[in-house]
Amino acid sequence: MTPRFDALKSKFIQIKQPVRDAVSDTAQVENTVKDIIANVRERGDAAIREYSIAFDKVDVTSFEVTEEEKLKVVADLEPQTREDTEFAIANVRRFAKAQLGTILPLEIESLPGLHLGHRVIPIETVGCYVPGGRYPLLSAPVMTIVPAKVAGCDQVIACLPPNAHPAMIAGCHLAGADRIFRVGGAQAIAAMAYGTETIPAVDKIVGPGNAFVNEAKRQVFGKVGIDQLAGPSEIFVVADETANAFTIATDLLAQAEHDVRTRVGVVTTDRNLAEGILIEVEKQLQNLPTAPVAGVAWNHYGEITVVEDEETMIAYSDHIATEHLQVHTRDPHATAKKLRNYGSIFIGDLASVVYSDKCCGTNHTLPTMGAGRYTGGLWVGSYVKVATHQWLDERGVAAVAPAATRQSATERLEGHRRAAALRLSSNQFAAK
Repeated sequence: MTPRFDALKSKFIQIKQPVRDAVSDTAQVENTVKDIIANVRERGDAAIREYSIAFDKVDVTSFEVTEEEKLKVVADLEPQTREDTEFAIANVRRFAKAQLGTILPLEIESLPGLHLGHRVIPIETVGCYVPGGRYPLLSAPVMTIVPAKVAGCDQVIACLPPNAHPAMIAGCHLAGADRIFRVGGAQAIAAMAYGTETIPAVDKIVGPGNAFVNEAKRQVFGKVGIDQLAGPSEIFVVADETANAFTIATDLLAQAEHDVRTRVGVVTTDRNLAEGILIEVEKQLQNLPTAPVAGVAWNHYGEITVVEDEETMIAYSDHIATEHLQVHTRDPHATAKKLRNYGSIFIGDLASVVYSDKCCGTNHTLPTMGAGRYTGGLWVGSYVKVATHQWLDERGVAAVAPAATRQSATERLEGHRRAAALRLSSNQFAAK
């Protein structure tokens, strides 16, 4: 715990405590994934086919989705589903373009004759992992593929489990994927990292997945870039006495139905609200079709904490650094400005996490497990490199070479000293 949070522990009580730790409950998959990566790296497509049969119960004879197949799955989409998918794509694209507009190239003359700057360069080849999961998450390909296309990546490939819903393939195509492959799990990550006879190696892998996918991303990091290591989904709500227990309970269960290890919680300054939320959650679980999932998540990882004051509420929330943070207070914008650790923040009781999950435009691929303390979520900036450059004329050499020469001599790096001094002598400047 942070010192600030530890000092405030006496100021809160937990109405409901989590009984399990979503992070420590993660399966021990390291060795299994290590073997999968080694096998795919050595045997390529043959290994992928064997894993598809073993894990997905599908014998895939052709991994790449053909153009004819893409057109068919799009044509087979229910019209309203296609319209909603294209609505989401348009919103995500619009926001990504606006974000990209804030990442500007730079040129300055730092000293006379010393020119410094940077370029914004799209990553050449990106691999987007699209999870199959318990439900066909139609927004998943939108969130990873659309920003890559906006960023200007040369090639965007998508991998999804061979038994994924056809609408997921349609979503990959509509979002702009250049190539789509029927391969899931750790074997897909290995294929994108090292390449196979069919699947090209990429420069960066993005997208969420299960524990095996997450572990595979961790193990291939360095050979390729990755966006982040994602754990089970999370939602926390900060609330005061003006909040509505029914609304909060509904939002908590909406997120809890993602996975039995979803972490859901509330921190509030009002005990009556806390007890009301507890009652509402139990009541809504009685008629929620996804209660077998959401109820387990709530029972194991649900949390309701009552604190003395807003300061403690802010400190508690910042300590949790949740993936999704909803703000239900009298002045939610003022409260939001005081919060600093989260993946994405939802300000006011009209801003549901579900809107961002599906279609409003912000990305739903967000940091979990406390990573909101040091990073934000997937965004168009994840698909570009900001690379610096410099050039000097004689005035610039005269300004920086003497200090570089002296420092190199102090460090006893004679090769460095000679390289720095060379430019002084060739330009007929005397070192001081």
